[in-house]
Amino acid sequence: MKEGYDTLSTAIADLQKEGYNINFDLVENGVHSKDLKKQWKAGEIEVVKFYRFEGMSSTGDNSILYVLECKTVEKGLLVNAYGADQYISTVMIQKLQMK
Repeated sequence: MKEGYDTLSTAIADLQKEGYNINFDLVENGVHSKDLKKQWKAGEIEVVKFYRFEGMSSTGDNSILYVLECKTVEKGLLVNAYGADQYISTVMIQKLQMK
């Protein structure tokens, strides 16, 4: 896993080659996979790494790519708009805090 990437698309392609193939969506108490029709709570996932990308033309283009591993062995990626106004639980906010 690299320390950084120039673009979001390059990061996703590279990480998928490393087995992070599930596309996660953020939900109130954790993450969800539409493909697997499964949901994991915040305590069931680990943020392995994250990458921040800043848009050239607009601050609205800012995003974060989270590299996630589940306690049930699934691995995947979560793309979220940086500073997005979404309602998620306090536990999930703490899980996704950049450290």
